[in-house]
Amino acid sequence: MIPQLQTTIARPVSVEGIGLHTAVRCRLRLVPATADTGIVFRRVDLDNFEIEAHGRNVARVSYATSLMKQGVWLSTTEHLLAALYSSGVDNVYVEIDALELPILDGSSQPFVEMLDQAGLRRLRKPRRYLRVVKSLEFSVGDRHIGIYPCEDFRVRCLIDFPHPLIGRQEAELVVTAESFRHELAAARTFGFVEEAESLRAQGLARGGSLENAIVLTRVGLLNPEGLRFRDEFARHKTLDLIGDLALLGLPLQASVIAHKAGHALHTQMVMRLLSDPTLWIKTTEVGAAQNPSVLFPLSAAS
Repeated sequence: MIPQLQTTIARPVSVEGIGLHTAVRCRLRLVPATADTGIVFRRVDLDNFEIEAHGRNVARVSYATSLMKQGVWLSTTEHLLAALYSSGVDNVYVEIDALELPILDGSSQPFVEMLDQAGLRRLRKPRRYLRVVKSLEFSVGDRHIGIYPCEDFRVRCLIDFPHPLIGRQEAELVVTAESFRHELAAARTFGFVEEAESLRAQGLARGGSLENAIVLTRVGLLNPEGLRFRDEFARHKTLDLIGDLALLGLPLQASVIAHKAGHALHTQMVMRLLSDPTLWIKTTEVGAAQNPSVLFPLSAAS
């Protein structure tokens, strides 16, 4: 089988918006990069200081995934990373003039649309994958995450919230550009009205609104347009999982199962996996889902 080639975007593209937690307005610009660059953030407000989207740069994770390198901070990376990773963009510079990425509508859909505008360009170097060859799993209380050998990239995410609109939900799919676009990209982040005051006291969610999040009351939601999917909450948590797994630095060939997990467990998985090279190999062999001549299953809870 002929190896696939690495990609970058064909042309620069930009967007402006506010940060979910800081409420600071910022401009984000995607710029083509050469082979083996990876996904690299550039703080253009700090002399183009570069922070690689890699597990070694994970800083604090709570309500968002933040990166830090040499004291330079970057927050809320997961929605963009999920779009880049799932869309097959291997190499790109992400220029940003603030410490938090724009939240836009609270999903990855605007970033997918940016990538449509930018287009993809193939580079003259084989694409490498990180293929898991030994399982790894761990739990924290009732939260669990595991990663298992698989020739494709498959995710299964289960959540359970004591809320009438959520409850127990599960989403499962083989991750490709098309499955991400149609099943996950539009799913928005969500929060609870009763937590808003506490979060803002901690310096969080200052930019949150009905325009960029699903806002839940004790029995319903405030958003007049309603949900985009019946199980939008599980789909968004799956989106977050993919964005955090992008910090492995290479496209993944594995099955990942997350049960009531979140950014903390996701990034712990990334760091534990990277720290033990007996668990994986690097390969240029593509899996079935990356081979357009092979059909693959796709399912998501409804």
